[in-house]
Order: sequence, then C-alpha cells, then structure tokens
Amino acid sequence: MKLSQLSDSMKSFSKAFWIANTVELLERAAYYGVFIVITLYLSRILGFDDIQAAWISGCFSAGLYFLPTFTGALADKIGFKRSLMLAFTLLSIGYFGLGIFPELLQQNGLVSYGKTVEFTGLLESDLRWVIVPIMLVIMIGGSFIKAVITGTVARTTTTLNRATGFSIFYMMVNIGAFSGKTIVKPLRESMGDLGLINLNYFACAMTLLALVTVFFFFKDLESNSESKSFSEILTVLGKVLSNGRLITLILIITGFWMVQHQLYATMPKYVLRMAGEGASPSWYANVNPFIVFTTVAMVTAMMRGKSALFSMTTGMFIMPVSALMMAMGNLIDGNFDLGFMEMHPIAFMMIVGIIFQGLAESFISPRFLEYFSLQAPKGEEGLYLGFSHLHSFFSSILGFGLSGYLLSKYCPDPRLFETQAQWEAASANAHYIWYIFAGIALCSAISLIIYGVVIKHLDSKKQDVMELETAAS
Repeated sequence: MKLSQLSDSMKSFSKAFWIANTVELLERAAYYGVFIVITLYLSRILGFDDIQAAWISGCFSAGLYFLPTFTGALADKIGFKRSLMLAFTLLSIGYFGLGIFPELLQQNGLVSYGKTVEFTGLLESDLRWVIVPIMLVIMIGGSFIKAVITGTVARTTTTLNRATGFSIFYMMVNIGAFSGKTIVKPLRESMGDLGLINLNYFACAMTLLALVTVFFFFKDLESNSESKSFSEILTVLGKVLSNGRLITLILIITGFWMVQHQLYATMPKYVLRMAGEGASPSWYANVNPFIVFTTVAMVTAMMRGKSALFSMTTGMFIMPVSALMMAMGNLIDGNFDLGFMEMHPIAFMMIVGIIFQGLAESFISPRFLEYFSLQAPKGEEGLYLGFSHLHSFFSSILGFGLSGYLLSKYCPDPRLFETQAQWEAASANAHYIWYIFAGIALCSAISLIIYGVVIKHLDSKKQDVMELETAAS
C-alpha cells in the first residue's frame, strides 16, 4: 500500500475509533504489566502459597473471559461512554487498591516491605484475603473493556475498512501488552519486591489517563443493533453447553489454552526460582505476541487452501514441542554464549519454547472462530460467538489451578527451605512440570484428530439420510 493510500485509509476512521483504540492501548499496558506478575504479587507480597495464588489468579482470569458477553449487553443499554467511564473508574480503584492494600497491611505491623519482604503476622492473618474483592473490582471493570472496545471498533468501521480497523485494534493491543510487560523488569531491579507493589500505581495512572480521555473526548455511539437481555444470553449459553459438537471442541481447545496460560501461571515463578532473580520473565513473555504478530499473516496465507480443522490440528501438534523445549532448560549445563551476552539455559530454552508457543497460536487462533461459527446453528452464529472464549474460562481455572500444585511439588518456593542445598534437592525435577503440560497438549492434539474424523463421519451420514429423504419424496 502506498503512503498516500495508507494516509487516506487512516483518515477514513472516526474520532471515536481512535479514542477507543488509544484507551485500549492504555488499558492493555496496565493489565499486562500487572497480570504477568500477579502470582508473584500474591505470593511474595501477600504470602499466599503457590496453590492459593494460582486459584485466585485463575478465577480472576476466568471471570475476564466469561463476563464480557453479559457486561456487553449492559453496555448496550446504558451506552458505551457510560460503560467506559464505569470500567475505567473500577479499574483505577482496583489497581490503586492493589498498590495501597500492602501499605495498609504494613501500617498494621503485619509485614515489612523493601527489596525483600519480612512477614510479621500476615501469614497467620485472614486480612490478606481482602485482596479477592479488590481483584473482583478489576475483573468487572476489565470485562466491560473487552466488550465495549471491540463493539466500538465494529460500529465505527464499514465493510470497506473493517479489516484494517481490527488490524489497528490488534496492533494497539500488542503495543499495550508489550509496553506494560516491559516496565516490570526495571521496577524489580531498582526496588526488588517493592516494585511489585509500585507497578500497580503505574497501572492506576494508565487507567486514570484513559478515564480522563473518555470523559473529555469520547462521544457516545448510537446502537445499530437490538441489545440482548440477560435471560436471552443465558438461553444461548445453555444451547452452547448442550451442543455436543461445540462443547467437545471447546474442551479439546481448552487443553491448548491450559498450556498457553502457563506464560502467566507457571513461567514467572519457574524462571525466577530456577534461573535466578536476574532473569526477566516479563520480557520473555513479550516474545509470544511478537511471534504471533510477525507470523500470523504468513501462517494464515500458507493455510488458506487447508481447512480450519487442519490448521488448528497443526498448531496443536506444535504445542507439545513448546512445552518440551521449556523442560530442556533444566537438563542443560552451562550458560548459552550469545556473543553479546550469556544466558542461563532455563531462560534461553524458555524463550525457545515461547517461540514455538506463539507459532502454534498463529495456526490455531485465527481459524478457531471460523470453525466455531460453522458449528453453530444457521442464523445464530453471532450469538454463539459470544461464548467462543469459554475455552479460556475453563483453561484459566484448570491451567492456573494445576500450575499451583505442580509448582508446589516440583519447583517449590525457596523461602520454604532452610538451606540452598535442601531447595536444590526439592527442585531437581522442576522440568517435570513441562512434561505434564506437554502431555496435556499432545492429548488435545490427538483428540482433535479423532474429533475431525467423527465429525466427518456424522456429516457424511447426515448427508446420506438427506439424499435418501429427497429420493423418497
């Protein structure tokens, strides 16, 4: 595309479109900066063990994927501007709460924060569970954002520029995610564990800036579609859950996303415990969106002549390779000499695994919605797509929950041991975690092949019956 054509394309979008994408960037920077270290925050700052931190984080993530269909219906009723104002108000309160709550605990003599944390009663106190309603506020606010921003992009684009519009939206999401994760390392290096607290003030500043932007510059949009009632949405949910083809597909794809979620559930703690505090899990996580961003167009073009099921199956078989690469770091002695720097084998092989993970996502994500919509009853594709992310709801709970137990068993918190030697003995088989996730990914890949064969057989049988009925008539 020529520069003049690109300029004309940019001018074709409304002010509301650009405001929505700008605040999306700010919100994603806030969210991903906090979420990449949420399990570290819960364990290091509030003293939750690996299992407790995993379940809290998993339920938080699950809610963010489940609620948008419902909050989207509410947004249609009260208007997008009011919804965004409500969302960013809740997010600002929530992120500020994540920052101020530890300080209140410290003022009560339950803990002392610095580069390291000293617990002086917090581990025995139920007060730390106050973090749950604080995270619930963020979850509700975030669910509005997911629904409203995509809705705004859809309403402010036409058939001529919609593809470009959603490409810009996707770019903003990735820029925000990249910038939010990038700020974590300098904060941790300069402040230690205290940086995990102050990071939340950065997130609060981002959402406050978004709130001000929406208040002064965002003009509400007229709805061009009839909003759905909660009862109608629940009816569709019931149909999805009772649709054998759809729920089977969702459960199979859940296996893929269970492994994908380990980027946030397991990887940060695993890398810091095994490679040392100098490791940069937040930067390693940025490899995933970079790979997706640079390969998704190429992969989609390469798979254009193949079915959606074939593309997804290809990606599913890449995922076990990703987990196995992550496991190999614990089996290699000596650092990797990259010429300009040396890297711990745990860190290096984690990055290699994340590269494969991003590649697998490029094969799966773009084609999943296409295939999902084809399994929905004709005329109800849009309603059904509202629950297309049920796999992320299930995988958040299962993936994070399993992560907590596996970390506790194979890669426990070093602070639980009196000596380094005791911890090294307890974590000697830390890489077993990734073997288990490789097994989950492989089972999902094989299940998808079986699913495809069964679906093809059922469709063929259905076609034969229709032909017989036609001949009989």
